[in-house]
Amino acid sequence: MKLGKRLKALRQAYDFTKAYPLPEAIRLVKATAKAKFDETVEIAMNLGIDPRHADQMVRGMVGLPHGTGKTVRVAVFARGPKAEEALAAGADIVGAEDLAEKIQAGEINFDRCIATPDMMGLVGRLGKILGPRGLMPNPRLGTVTMDVKGAVAAAKAGQVEFRAEKAGIVHAGIGKVSFPEEKLLENARAFVDAIQKAKPAGAKGAYVKKVSLSATMGPGIRVDVSSLAG
Repeated sequence: MKLGKRLKALRQAYDFTKAYPLPEAIRLVKATAKAKFDETVEIAMNLGIDPRHADQMVRGMVGLPHGTGKTVRVAVFARGPKAEEALAAGADIVGAEDLAEKIQAGEINFDRCIATPDMMGLVGRLGKILGPRGLMPNPRLGTVTMDVKGAVAAAKAGQVEFRAEKAGIVHAGIGKVSFPEEKLLENARAFVDAIQKAKPAGAKGAYVKKVSLSATMGPGIRVDVSSLAG
């Protein structure tokens, strides 16, 4: 892989062949983040799974103790008192048939979609639009629920969704470069803990094979897997 001058220069700040303890990796990510905007710190975990098998899928939600630093726009499918509850909890868009029509017209101005169970007949028709974008409400992820207030609050507070890709990699943003090291460390440990707890029964051999951290525009820093537990 050819590296540009910027990444070559950044790589001179650390040994890219070495795996660093998690706290040191976070320090290096902050030190090598040179963009003019507040970059997102991302974690990528290569797992010993084959997501093509149903018993090896890794998927779920995790609340990061210090949030992601991003503003999350939340849409809620609900009617009556539950719609009012969603608005009071801070949902950005609340509706039923009117919201479905907007989505069908290509208006998807949200990052998380929540629905009450009675709305799933309507929401199900939007599967081909919401599914590929990872926005389809799902009871296992807590986004199909009668606890609309709790679901909206969790989404707004920095709850992130994770899902293994074909190669067995899960990744997520765990904060911003401007976050103090301690907060990034706590967020990283919360994410790793959620992945460990989501280990599928069908996984064989080493579960967490490789881990790396990076800023949006920065180089990848390898993390020593044995340092993840703290």
